[in-house]
Amino acid sequence: MQTGTDQIKERIRKAAIKEGFDCIGFARAELNEKTRRRLSSWLAQGCHGTMGWMAETQSRRTDPRALWPEAATVISLGTNYAPGHNPLSGLMHHSRGYISVYARNRDYHDLIKGRLKQLGARIQHICDQDIKVFVDTAPLMEKPLAAAAGLGWQGKHTNIVSRRFGSWLFLGEILTTLDLPPDSPASEHCGRCTRCLDICPTSAFDAEGRIDARKCISYLTIEHKGPIPYALRSRFGNRIYGCDDCTAVCPWNRFAPPTPHDAFKPRVELTAPRLADLLELDDASFRTLFSASPVKRISRPRFIRNVLIAAGNSGDAAITKKITPHLNDPNPVIRGAAVWALSRLLDIRDFHDLAEAYGKDESDPCVREEWMLGGKPSSIQP
Repeated sequence: MQTGTDQIKERIRKAAIKEGFDCIGFARAELNEKTRRRLSSWLAQGCHGTMGWMAETQSRRTDPRALWPEAATVISLGTNYAPGHNPLSGLMHHSRGYISVYARNRDYHDLIKGRLKQLGARIQHICDQDIKVFVDTAPLMEKPLAAAAGLGWQGKHTNIVSRRFGSWLFLGEILTTLDLPPDSPASEHCGRCTRCLDICPTSAFDAEGRIDARKCISYLTIEHKGPIPYALRSRFGNRIYGCDDCTAVCPWNRFAPPTPHDAFKPRVELTAPRLADLLELDDASFRTLFSASPVKRISRPRFIRNVLIAAGNSGDAAITKKITPHLNDPNPVIRGAAVWALSRLLDIRDFHDLAEAYGKDESDPCVREEWMLGGKPSSIQP
């Protein structure tokens, strides 16, 4: 027989499904000591790269009640964004850019936050308790909380893996003052599989369940503002925003149904855009193309830097005419990426001629070094 709190949980579950969420679980508003220690060690070793906000918010990040002392329960919610096919086939088309599956249509932050607010209003109607909603923007450790709530387990790639949805879940949370019995945590089902670790193009995993953001293509193409580390550029392939390799290769994805949410189905123009076309984007056309997409938040300079790295990896000498104008870009990071791309695609004589025309007047020391080295290994970036 259901208790009063069990009935409340069931009503909330039904309300969540009506609002468009695909799975839901309940956990205490707390994190265990092991999770806190792992975060502290990860930060102490600088694995967060330039994401200084992660260290600045460490004390709040390790305790949901530091965000809201009255919180008793975390309602963890998942939204399926599975592509319905193997997206990694897009990595074979070197003249086209690869955008991570999650960013090929609407920004999930906006859509899920709206749904969370709607569900929150329903919860308040059901139980007359206070709530707060979160979606990937507050210092809340979403993945450990989702695992505690039974949505899935944290795989060796650190992401949530679900037996129903594989590795394709957007997460969101509702904190509430309502004290509800927690669901059982999901058990781990990775076994001996290490596909996610083995496939990483930049060897960003230094242990199972531990990723060094400084080597991660997703971090470097999205969060990192400076030049792409020199030694890693050739491993980027045609990835221009994010990377899906460790997620897409998970065997549990074979059970994941394609997303039913139209907002997360890929827009054609963002599925495999031509690198040559992307290199022609000015600020206005960049904003238009990526309207309502999460890509827009990194701004045009960072995006063009990424496209230039992909162009340098394309092997397509014809694209050099689209790269050369970027040697005059006011942003030195773009100029440096353009020099590197040209050094990969031009023969030595043609590259030397460009160096004579552009390099001698270059004011930025990092770009001058790019010209001087002409694509040879250097100490520009570790």
